[in-house]
Amino acid sequence: MTLWTVTPDKDDSRRGRLTGPLIDVPCALGKHGIIAEADGREGDGKTPAGTYPLRRVLFRPDREEAPITELPSEPLSPELGWCDDVASPHYNRMVRLPFGPSHEKMWRDDHLYDLVLVLGHNDDPVVAGLGSAIFLHVAREGYTPTLGCVALKADDVRRFLRLAKPGDGIRIELD
Repeated sequence: MTLWTVTPDKDDSRRGRLTGPLIDVPCALGKHGIIAEADGREGDGKTPAGTYPLRRVLFRPDREEAPITELPSEPLSPELGWCDDVASPHYNRMVRLPFGPSHEKMWRDDHLYDLVLVLGHNDDPVVAGLGSAIFLHVAREGYTPTLGCVALKADDVRRFLRLAKPGDGIRIELD
């Protein structure tokens, strides 16, 4: 089992580095930095510190070939979303659209979710309000902050996925 590490930049907690065997790359983090996992709340814009298993890879088949990875992977489709409604029994789960409660669309016009690695944050068990949709995904140009995810340049996501194996995890450090 490999444990990959995300460490925040000392001068800007909205940026950091993902390191592990054969990889050391910059990343974008939450727009409000990193927070202890137990203190995180839905919509706080903070990346939760903690150690998380790598669950599965999602990709846009109209923009990306299936990634080379040993992790479980599946294509996205326009009718997929991710529930972020704390009152919904589907909170922090993928859902089919149309979907009434608050949700995030997984089929985005930008390229952020062309490649998505679902991290095992607040999913076993799900606790309403402790945060949803914490992913490793493609970064915006200039590594601008995320809403709480870890984001890498697309080539770095592909490289990471080639290296990652089932049973591996990511440790996000507070500082």
